[in-house]
Amino acid sequence: MDTLKLIALDEEDLQILSAHLQDSVLKVSDIEYLAAEKKLVLGVNRFVWEQAADGKRRRSFERRRAALLFDRVYSVKATGIDHQRKDDVLSLLAIHFIVSDAPSGIVELTFAANKALRLEVEAIEAQLTDLGPAWETAFKPEHEV
Repeated sequence: MDTLKLIALDEEDLQILSAHLQDSVLKVSDIEYLAAEKKLVLGVNRFVWEQAADGKRRRSFERRRAALLFDRVYSVKATGIDHQRKDDVLSLLAIHFIVSDAPSGIVELTFAANKALRLEVEAIEAQLTDLGPAWETAFKPEHEV
Protein backbone atom coordinates (compact mmCIF):
# COMPACT_ATOMS: atom_id res chain seq x y z
CA MET A 1 0.00 0.00 0.00
CA ASP A 2 1.18 3.51 -0.78
CA THR A 3 2.25 5.84 1.96
CA LEU A 4 -0.25 8.42 3.13
CA LYS A 5 0.31 12.17 2.77
CA LEU A 6 -2.56 14.43 3.82
CA ILE A 7 -2.99 18.13 4.53
CA ALA A 8 -5.76 19.70 6.62
CA LEU A 9 -6.67 23.35 6.09
CA ASP A 10 -10.23 23.33 7.43
CA GLU A 11 -12.47 21.45 9.84
CA GLU A 12 -13.60 18.92 7.23
CA ASP A 13 -9.99 18.11 6.34
CA LEU A 14 -9.19 17.74 10.05
CA GLN A 15 -11.98 15.16 10.41
CA ILE A 16 -10.33 13.12 7.65
CA LEU A 17 -6.97 13.29 9.46
CA SER A 18 -8.73 12.26 12.67
CA ALA A 19 -10.23 9.18 10.98
CA HIS A 20 -6.81 8.08 9.68
CA LEU A 21 -5.22 8.70 13.09
CA GLN A 22 -7.82 7.01 15.28
CA ASP A 23 -6.12 4.47 17.57
CA SER A 24 -2.64 5.76 16.81
CA VAL A 25 -0.24 5.21 19.68
CA LEU A 26 2.70 7.32 20.72
CA LYS A 27 4.92 7.95 23.71
CA VAL A 28 4.95 11.25 25.54
CA SER A 29 8.53 11.62 24.29
CA ASP A 30 7.13 11.63 20.72
CA ILE A 31 5.49 15.04 21.30
CA GLU A 32 7.53 18.17 20.62
CA TYR A 33 6.29 21.76 20.76
CA LEU A 34 8.54 24.18 18.90
CA ALA A 35 7.24 27.44 20.36
CA ALA A 36 9.56 29.74 18.41
CA GLU A 37 8.40 28.13 15.15
CA LYS A 38 4.76 27.83 16.29
CA LYS A 39 4.76 24.11 15.46
CA LEU A 40 3.69 20.96 17.26
CA VAL A 41 5.14 17.68 15.97
CA LEU A 42 3.99 14.21 16.98
CA GLY A 43 5.54 10.92 15.92
CA VAL A 44 2.82 8.26 15.93
CA ASN A 45 2.33 4.60 15.11
CA ARG A 46 -0.94 4.77 13.22
CA PHE A 47 -3.27 1.86 12.54
CA VAL A 48 -3.85 1.55 8.78
CA TRP A 49 -7.64 1.89 8.78
CA GLU A 50 -7.82 2.34 5.00
CA GLN A 51 -6.58 -1.25 4.62
CA ALA A 52 -8.67 -2.69 7.46
CA ALA A 53 -11.87 -1.18 6.03
CA ASP A 54 -11.50 -2.69 2.56
CA GLY A 55 -14.04 -5.43 3.34
CA LYS A 56 -11.58 -8.33 3.15
CA ARG A 57 -11.25 -10.84 5.98
CA ARG A 58 -7.80 -10.56 7.48
CA ARG A 59 -5.65 -12.39 9.98
CA SER A 60 -3.27 -9.49 10.23
CA PHE A 61 -3.36 -5.73 9.90
CA GLU A 62 -0.79 -2.97 9.53
CA ARG A 63 0.63 -0.05 11.44
CA ARG A 64 2.88 2.67 10.04
CA ARG A 65 5.16 5.24 11.60
CA ALA A 66 3.86 8.69 10.74
CA ALA A 67 4.51 12.34 11.52
CA LEU A 68 1.68 14.69 12.45
CA LEU A 69 2.58 18.36 12.20
CA PHE A 70 0.50 21.34 13.28
CA ASP A 71 1.56 24.82 12.15
CA ARG A 72 0.51 28.25 13.44
CA VAL A 73 0.24 26.99 17.04
CA TYR A 74 0.24 29.74 19.67
CA SER A 75 0.14 27.48 22.73
CA VAL A 76 -0.26 23.87 23.85
CA LYS A 77 -2.03 22.77 27.03
CA ALA A 78 -2.01 19.19 28.28
CA THR A 79 -4.60 17.47 30.44
CA GLY A 80 -3.60 14.25 32.22
CA ILE A 81 -0.24 14.06 30.42
CA ASP A 82 2.90 14.22 32.55
CA HIS A 83 5.76 15.40 30.34
CA GLN A 84 8.29 13.97 32.82
CA ARG A 85 6.93 10.45 32.17
CA LYS A 86 8.37 10.22 28.68
CA ASP A 87 7.72 6.48 28.25
CA ASP A 88 3.97 6.72 28.98
CA VAL A 89 1.97 5.53 25.98
CA LEU A 90 -0.96 7.56 24.65
CA SER A 91 -3.73 6.23 22.41
CA LEU A 92 -5.32 8.85 20.17
CA LEU A 93 -9.09 8.65 19.89
CA ALA A 94 -10.04 11.75 17.89
CA ILE A 95 -9.12 15.26 16.79
CA HIS A 96 -11.69 18.07 16.96
CA PHE A 97 -11.73 21.78 16.19
CA ILE A 98 -13.46 24.33 18.40
CA VAL A 99 -13.88 27.71 16.69
CA SER A 100 -13.17 30.77 18.82
CA ASP A 101 -12.66 33.69 16.43
CA ALA A 102 -12.62 32.17 12.95
CA PRO A 103 -10.32 31.05 11.51
CA SER A 104 -8.57 30.70 14.88
CA GLY A 105 -9.63 28.26 17.56
CA ILE A 106 -8.65 25.19 19.52
CA VAL A 107 -7.53 21.90 18.00
CA GLU A 108 -8.19 19.22 20.62
CA LEU A 109 -6.45 15.85 20.46
CA THR A 110 -8.39 13.45 22.68
CA PHE A 111 -6.56 10.41 24.03
CA ALA A 112 -7.76 7.39 26.02
CA ALA A 113 -7.85 7.64 29.83
CA ASN A 114 -9.17 11.25 29.82
CA LYS A 115 -5.95 12.71 28.42
CA ALA A 116 -5.85 15.55 25.91
CA LEU A 117 -3.77 18.17 24.15
CA ARG A 118 -5.40 21.52 23.36
CA LEU A 119 -3.67 23.60 20.72
CA GLU A 120 -4.53 27.27 20.40
CA VAL A 121 -4.13 27.88 16.67
CA GLU A 122 -4.24 30.86 14.34
CA ALA A 123 -5.93 28.59 11.78
CA ILE A 124 -6.11 24.89 10.95
CA GLU A 125 -2.91 23.88 9.21
CA ALA A 126 -1.86 20.26 9.69
CA GLN A 127 0.03 17.57 7.79
CA LEU A 128 0.05 13.80 8.19
CA THR A 129 2.84 11.89 6.46
CA ASP A 130 3.72 8.21 6.65
CA LEU A 131 7.45 7.85 7.22
CA GLY A 132 8.28 4.34 6.15
CA PRO A 133 7.14 0.81 5.51
CA ALA A 134 4.29 -0.82 7.38
CA TRP A 135 4.67 -3.60 9.90
CA GLU A 136 2.26 -6.36 10.67
CA THR A 137 0.02 -6.56 13.72
CA ALA A 138 -2.50 -9.24 14.61
CA PHE A 139 -4.58 -6.77 16.61
CA LYS A 140 -7.32 -4.54 15.27
CA PRO A 141 -8.39 -1.86 17.74
CA GLU A 142 -11.92 -2.39 19.03
CA HIS A 143 -13.78 -0.14 21.42
CA GLU A 144 -17.04 1.71 21.83
CA VAL A 145 -17.18 5.05 20.08
